[in-house]
Order: sequence, then C-alpha cells, then structure tokens
Amino acid sequence: MDQKTREQAELADGNMVCAGCGAVAEGSPPTWTCSVENRERRYFCDGCARENIRAIEGRLDSSWW
Repeated sequence: MDQKTREQAELADGNMVCAGCGAVAEGSPPTWTCSVENRERRYFCDGCARENIRAIEGRLDSSWW
C-alpha cells in the first residue's frame, strides 16, 4: 500500500478510524477488520464488521452496504 491510502485510514496521531461509523481507536486494534476498496485501505470496528460480515467476505464495497 502506498502512503496516501494509509493516511486515509489513520489519523495523524496513529489512531484508526472506522469507515462505517467513524469510531476512533488507539493504535491498531486486533479485532478490527481491514478492507481494501478501490485501492484504499478501510478499517471497520467490531460492530460494523459484525453487521456487514457477509458483504465484507463477498468483497462488496462499503458504499453498497
């Protein structure tokens, strides 16, 4: 992954942002899901990942769900 896509998934302080609900987590939580959509890295919190696991596994972009 290039630096630009990594910056879109992380805040300046290194915290992760959920692409679904906007939740912020310190560092890189081991329970969050990472998805690559349109060459962009997106992270999803536990709740968003659980609600949309079939779409994630089916590789549907988050804009679909």
